[in-house]
Amino acid sequence: MSFRLAAYAVCIGDGRVLLTRCVSPEGGCTWTLPGGRVEHGEDPFDAVIREVAEETGCDAVVERLLGVDSRVIPAAERTVPGGPEHQNVGVFYRARITGGRLRPEPNGDTAGSVWTPIPDVTGLRRSSLVDIGLALAQTLPATGHVAPVPVGGLIRH
Repeated sequence: MSFRLAAYAVCIGDGRVLLTRCVSPEGGCTWTLPGGRVEHGEDPFDAVIREVAEETGCDAVVERLLGVDSRVIPAAERTVPGGPEHQNVGVFYRARITGGRLRPEPNGDTAGSVWTPIPDVTGLRRSSLVDIGLALAQTLPATGHVAPVPVGGLIRH
């Protein structure tokens, strides 16, 4: 089984959430939250600020820890055929954009970022991370954990 520790930013303002559009090598497009892999020896707090800057061109500050999500993606459901099962542990932070300008990620897989009205999110092909982050931000569970989000239809791993 492969494993990844990642940090994600839930940036909400004026009824909108900041989403990034990831383009896969196969040409597919999925909306997700700004964030990504925590580098070896890096603190997830620092990683989420770095990832927001890399993917969106914006500066961010962390306002609070929202929670942690752990999910196992079966080998048959991975976007890379033939790979093993994969566990992703995501640390979700509420973050606020403090400066910069939205732009695509240079030499990366983020094709752009956009402030999306929260009610419009349900109509997007998106990562389950979006639903998890919004649920954490809206409910602020004391445990820092929400129920698993089912994958299917417009919702992807």
